[in-house]
Amino acid sequence: MSRARQPAGRGRPAASGPSELDDPTFSEEDGVRYLHFGSPWVQGAMKVRSPFSLVLEYTRQMMAWLLFLEQPGADEDAIGTLGLGAGSLARYCLKHTDSRIQAVEWNPRVTAACRAYFRLPDDGERFAVTHADAGEWVLDIANRGTCRALMVDLYDHAARGPVRDSVAFYRGCRRVVSAHAHQAGVVTVNLFGAHESFEHNLRNLQEAFEGRVLLLPEIEEGNRVAIALAGPALGIDAQMLLARGEEVERRYGLPARKWARSLAPEAGRL
Repeated sequence: MSRARQPAGRGRPAASGPSELDDPTFSEEDGVRYLHFGSPWVQGAMKVRSPFSLVLEYTRQMMAWLLFLEQPGADEDAIGTLGLGAGSLARYCLKHTDSRIQAVEWNPRVTAACRAYFRLPDDGERFAVTHADAGEWVLDIANRGTCRALMVDLYDHAARGPVRDSVAFYRGCRRVVSAHAHQAGVVTVNLFGAHESFEHNLRNLQEAFEGRVLLLPEIEEGNRVAIALAGPALGIDAQMLLARGEEVERRYGLPARKWARSLAPEAGRL
C-alpha cells in the first residue's frame, strides 16, 4: 500500500469477515487507476494503458527477492503474495516470469474489484487466489515450502501498520518459503519507515528469521521494504550482489542496481 496518493496495504479482518470499511473504492488520474478502501490511502494502482507495469515504487521494491533467487520454474514452488491490493504484483509476475503465482486475499470483494477494474485474470494453471486470513494461511502445514518467494503487504483502510505482524506470523512466512534447512527462500515485507509499527515489525522479523533481515532505503512516500532470507547461507560478496543487480535490471526492467548498491555492505553476512 502507499500513502494517500501516497505506503499501501491490505485488509484487517473483522471477527465475522471483511469490514464494510474495507470495501473497494476507486479513483483515476492521469491515466492511472487507484484502489482505495474508502479513504485516500492508496491500496494499489494500475496504468490503464500499461497494466503489467508496476506504478508504485514500493511494489517494484517488493520484487527485490530477485537479487537472491532465480524466478521459480513453472513446475517448481510458486511466487506468493499475501494481500492482493490492485493485483499489481500478480500481473507483473504473470507477465515477466514463467512461475506459478499464489495470492492470498482476505476480502473476496477486493478480488472481484481487481477482476472487474484492474485486469486481474481468473484462476488458471499459473494463477490462483485463495480467500483466507493470511495469518492462518501461513500457519497451515499444507502451505509449508510451497513458495520460493513471498511478498507481504497487509494493511486495512486505516493503514495503521501491518495487520499481521507477530513473531508467529513471520515464522509462518519463513516456513512457507523454507520448509527445511536446505530450501532457500525470501520474504519481502512492506513497512512504513516513520510509523510506530516499524520497530515492532523489524524486531519480530529479526527474531523469526534469526537476524537475516535487510532493509531497502525508505522511499519518499514513506514505505520501507524489508527483505528476510531463509535457508542455507548464500555465500555471496558485494561484487556478486552488484553483478546480480545488473542482471535483474537488464532482464526485468527493475531498478535493481540501486537496490544492490544499498545492500552491498551487508552481503557478507547473507
